[in-house]
Amino acid sequence: MYIDQLSLTSFRSYDQLDLPLRPGVTVFVGPNGTGKTNIVEAIGYLASLSSHRVSSDAPLVSFDAAQAMIRARLVRASQATTLELELNPGRANRARINRANPVRARDILGLCRTVLFAPEDLALVKGDPGSRRRFLDELIVALVPRHAATRTEYDRVLKQRNALLKSARAAGRFTSAHEATLDVWDQHMAAAGAELTAARLAALDRIQPHLQAAYRDLTDGSKAVSAFYRSTLLGPVEEDGSAAPGPDPRDLLGLDTGQLTDRYLAAFAAARRREVDRGTSLVGPHRDEVELMLGRAPAKGYASHGETWSYALALRLGSYYLLADDDERPGSGPILILDDVFAELDAARRERLAGIVTGAEQVLVTAAVGDDIPGALAGEQITVVPGGVRESVR
Repeated sequence: MYIDQLSLTSFRSYDQLDLPLRPGVTVFVGPNGTGKTNIVEAIGYLASLSSHRVSSDAPLVSFDAAQAMIRARLVRASQATTLELELNPGRANRARINRANPVRARDILGLCRTVLFAPEDLALVKGDPGSRRRFLDELIVALVPRHAATRTEYDRVLKQRNALLKSARAAGRFTSAHEATLDVWDQHMAAAGAELTAARLAALDRIQPHLQAAYRDLTDGSKAVSAFYRSTLLGPVEEDGSAAPGPDPRDLLGLDTGQLTDRYLAAFAAARRREVDRGTSLVGPHRDEVELMLGRAPAKGYASHGETWSYALALRLGSYYLLADDDERPGSGPILILDDVFAELDAARRERLAGIVTGAEQVLVTAAVGDDIPGALAGEQITVVPGGVRESVR
């Protein structure tokens, strides 16, 4: 798939931008601060309803504007679809498909598929477990868009359950009323947590061979990579992702949601006293970890700088391979976005990455200096200036 027309209104630094695009490679070049990343951020947001740079919508809307608009014409297997997304900070975002009546923003998920890599993705390897959980949740939504509601429901239940636990802790005693109410929220959270956990386990299992292939393609192949889902169902996982040695994390793979629900109910019962004492939920997908291994050692803390870059790239490229494999119809592969990546890579990794991505139907690249882009990615070059773009060259 590819985007052949992008329009932004009051989005970041653009009062109005109308930009024709083509299949193949497009490189956005310009000094830092001119708005290159704003363009690809908008496309990534259209696909995932989230930004790779900020956690809220407010910074995406131009200063003094009440709302922003992203419009794109998406071509998929020769069929064009127009998507419009209205960003309303503090209120619900709205969307339109082919200029029909407005729908919920999440109703457009799955129509535009992108895989975006940016320097912030080093946190996938070096950062806290939340970065890796977000990566996996973005992947399950890209594969099965209805899981956006799965995640929303889990977050809603978790918030209510935590409020109850905090209230009980503040009261200084755990009453029968607290216990009865907590039993109800346990049921809700076990069901929502089971569905989210099952989706994560399935996605991680599916991406494993693609992750391994991507890392081999990016490196000399001397080290293997693997990823394990470390669930609080198998024992406590601390906020930093550390866990005491315990059962094999693969033991949960293959359990259905009913079995996982039963496991969660038993785990909640076992952790109840500790949760009441601490006033928060200690068991659930919100505390799980995705453990990334490089050879026999954890990548976090053991990988070199170059290995960390390669691992983070491999996670995104593995996602790209998986999404392409998930829908093999011609013209259905995801759009690949590389935001300010090549300046951070050595010459060998640049050439390897360029050789891998040239097969994508549309590749969008940002760079401060055109010379950072390998020759294999020669394509259309668009110069970005504050508030707009200059005529492109090929």
